[in-house]
This record gives sequence, C-alpha cells and structure tokens, in this order.
Amino acid sequence: MFDKILIANRGEIALRVIRAAREMGIASVAVHSTADTDAMHVRMADESVCIGPPPGAESYLSIPAIIAACEVTGAQAIHPGYGFLSENANFVQIVEDHGLKFIGPTAEHIRIMGDKITAKDTMKKLGVPCVPGSDGGVPTLDEARKLGDEIGYPVIIKATAGGGGRGMKVAASADEMERAFLTARSEGKSVFGNDEVYIEKYLTTPRHIEIQVFGDGKGGAVHLGERDCSLQRRHQKVFEEAPGPCITAEERARIGKTCADAIANINYAGAGTIEFLYEDGEFFFIEMNTRLQVEHPVTEAIYGVDLVHEQIRVAEGLPMSFTQDDLVINGHAIEARINAEKLPEFAPRPGTISQFHAPGGLGVRMDSALYDGYKIPPHYDSLIGKLIVHGRDRESALSRLNRALGELIIDGVDTTIPLFHALLQEPDILSGNYSIHWLETWLESNPLE
Repeated sequence: MFDKILIANRGEIALRVIRAAREMGIASVAVHSTADTDAMHVRMADESVCIGPPPGAESYLSIPAIIAACEVTGAQAIHPGYGFLSENANFVQIVEDHGLKFIGPTAEHIRIMGDKITAKDTMKKLGVPCVPGSDGGVPTLDEARKLGDEIGYPVIIKATAGGGGRGMKVAASADEMERAFLTARSEGKSVFGNDEVYIEKYLTTPRHIEIQVFGDGKGGAVHLGERDCSLQRRHQKVFEEAPGPCITAEERARIGKTCADAIANINYAGAGTIEFLYEDGEFFFIEMNTRLQVEHPVTEAIYGVDLVHEQIRVAEGLPMSFTQDDLVINGHAIEARINAEKLPEFAPRPGTISQFHAPGGLGVRMDSALYDGYKIPPHYDSLIGKLIVHGRDRESALSRLNRALGELIIDGVDTTIPLFHALLQEPDILSGNYSIHWLETWLESNPLE
C-alpha cells in the first residue's frame, strides 16, 4: 500500500483525491501555485508544496517542479486528476523513470489514444464501431474534397491533436469544404502545434454517449455503463446523466462488453472513457479519454463504487474490488456543472465568494473547493463546482436537482446556476429528448439575459 501520494492538480478534483486517499489511510501531498496558497485542497492535504507562479505553464504543468515536490515529501505515487498533465505521456514516462508510480494508464496507452487517428485505427482493430471517414490524415484540399464526395455531406474536419472543440469545422456541402479544411488546419497549428486533420461523416442529430471502462492492467476489464453528455455548448459538456435516457439495457450490454473487451485486449490499467456519437441505435467511436472524467460522480452514484479508490488499488498492483457481475445499476444520477461565468455570453468572471452554501439531503453531493471569502483566481478553468443528485429514477433525480439548485448559494460572482433553473422548465429536458445540438439551438432564442 502507498504511504503517501501527491495530487498534481487543484480545485475540486484535488479535494476528491485527497478524500479518497484519507479513507484508504494514505497521506496526501497538495501542490499549488502562488495564486492557490489559500485554496481548499492546500488546506485539506496532509502536506503542501508551492511549485510556481500563477500561470499553469509555470506551476501545474511544470514537470520538474512536480517531480521535485515528490522527492522532498517522499510521495511514492502521483494522481493527475483531470486536465493539466493527466494525459501527457511524456509526464508519465518521467514519473516512472524517477521510480514513482503514475496512478493511471501507461505512457504507451496515453500516446495511442492521444492521437485521434491512431486511436480510431486501434479501436477499429479491436472491434469498436467507428464513424465513416478518412483512414488517416488528409494532407491536401483536393483529397479532402474527394473524401467529402465519397463519404457524403455534411462532414466534419478535425485536427488530429485537437480537443475541447478546437480545430473542428463542419462542411455542410462541397462549397464549404475549402473554408472548413483551411480553418481546421489553421486552428490545429495555432492551438496544438500540429496542422494535420482528418475527416469524418457529420451526424445531424446524434447524442454524446460515453462508456466508463476500468482495466486492471493484466487483461481484466469491466464497463460501468454509459453517461449521456449531450447537453453541450461549444463542445463543452454542461449537464450529464447516467444511465442515458435513450439507451436500452440490450444496447448497454452490447456496447459495454465491446468496450471492456477492447481495453482488456491491450492490458489497459485504470479508469478510461470511450466516447461515442449515438444515432438511430448505432454507436460511432470518436475518442478515448485515458483519465478520470469530470462527470465520473454520476457513474459512482448509480453503481455504488469509488472510482478513485479503484485507481489507487490498481496502481498498487491490487485487483479491482468488483467484477462485471457485481455492477448493477441502482437508480438515476445527474450532474450540473457550475461555472463562474456571466450569462448570456458565458464569459469567465473570477472574483471573491461572499457566501457559499452547499445543498444537502438524501441523494445530493456537491463537489466544490469553494468557501466563504475564497478568491477565484483568473488563471484557470471557470468550473467552480459540480452538483450531483441521485434518485430512484430519472423523474425523482430531476426533482431532486431542482430542489438542490434552490438551496445552492454562491454569492459574490456570476454563475451558470440560472441556466439550470431554466433548463429544468423545458419539456425536452424533462423527457430526455435532446441531442448534442439542442442546447446551442435553445440558447439562440433563450439568451438568459
């Protein structure tokens, strides 16, 4: 058993890992920038180390500083959380080269899944269904036009190193191909340092369905069902639920087994999420995230497992504490992501929290690092909390979310809480009838001023 682990992250996810470690009797080390000296994860950890100034590149993304923090504190393993270095294969290799343990998959698996073309090719070979498209990068506009004609419009051009909605452009017809192709390449080059793009069929009204998988690194793997993450704005998830309101038990079992078998075949270790577009009963692979997801609590709620506990166990070489037969869905869970943003433009609004009150009661969980007087720094992501509710069915979960939102108090900064109050009045949300395009279309006529 590890005696001490370092959390290479900040905010609510750092707190999440600290709590899991404490329950397992493991000491925790928090790292922080000078902007986060008074952050809650620093206060709650057993030890803390300042690793640099506010910019992420000089602190939370500084590999030498994080390795040095392990050396001075005697931490034996590093949990990366999500974001920052969580999917950086070079970081994983350096961690292992220093005799430390990375709580997550191998550098090789992160590399494979980090490049979207390689990931798609790998998944195809493992029997995972994929969106029709190019077999690799598309280097010229002429080839892009030819592929567009073969696949059929609309198509989407994606930067191979892209993520978070950047480097992605849709061409609805042949006339739009040049603009979309050149723009996607330009964004890929400027944001990710790589202008290679690939092309896929663009589905018109799909849902975003992701399958939670977990491997022991020794050829054993399970799936923990799906999450529906279709409510998105600019390709950023806003609202997630499990199980998916449109997925049948038979579909869940089929795609879940396909995903679990795929990661078992490559000896994948730890948590991972295989993401799909889903339309007309078919699943189409888009990417795999080789880390814990922001929305992992909804899966924990319906299956009654602690995914961070399992990550730590597997990193120590221990077996998973459950089998596929143990994983039975209980009820329905929903997560609402709360951001410090000004509506209707969703502009980040850092500031000082004058009052914070988390909702409570049966089936309510609030993952947040806020407290009265906390100053939200302007240097990082605007996510400041996740409100998770669990009910015996979807209707009761929605009612519980409505009640919990009414109890939640975050004063001193603008937040996206009004968005969720409005969404819970919409018939499509209450019925679960929405696609990945629903929210942006709705916002055009409901600006939340």
